[in-house]
Amino acid sequence: MAKKDRTKDRTKDQTTDAAREKDREKDREKWMARLQVRLVTQPGVDRAVVLQAVKEVTAHCAETGEHPRDAFGDPDAYAVQTAARLAPADRAARERRHDSVVGTLGSVLKRAGEVTGL
Repeated sequence: MAKKDRTKDRTKDQTTDAAREKDREKDREKWMARLQVRLVTQPGVDRAVVLQAVKEVTAHCAETGEHPRDAFGDPDAYAVQTAARLAPADRAARERRHDSVVGTLGSVLKRAGEVTGL
């Protein structure tokens, strides 16, 4: 193989590697965004809990070089586990009760609207 061909192959491999790394970085960003969105929807989770979870994942991945999906699995499931671990239990219980009352009230109002034809 000629020197020129080997140089082309090396350049092509580097371009392919760079594209793969860019895709992995996008996937990491998507995973982290999904984790944050899912965490926010969990009862008792506030900004401090989200920041702590992001910090833990980021530190682990920086130390090990692992992708968050490889280290922690599905971001939705990990968010539920993390919320259970980091969110204060009393705040989570209070928010669940609040959500239940709001949901019940919403159902009652919807039903009342159907009955009265509003």
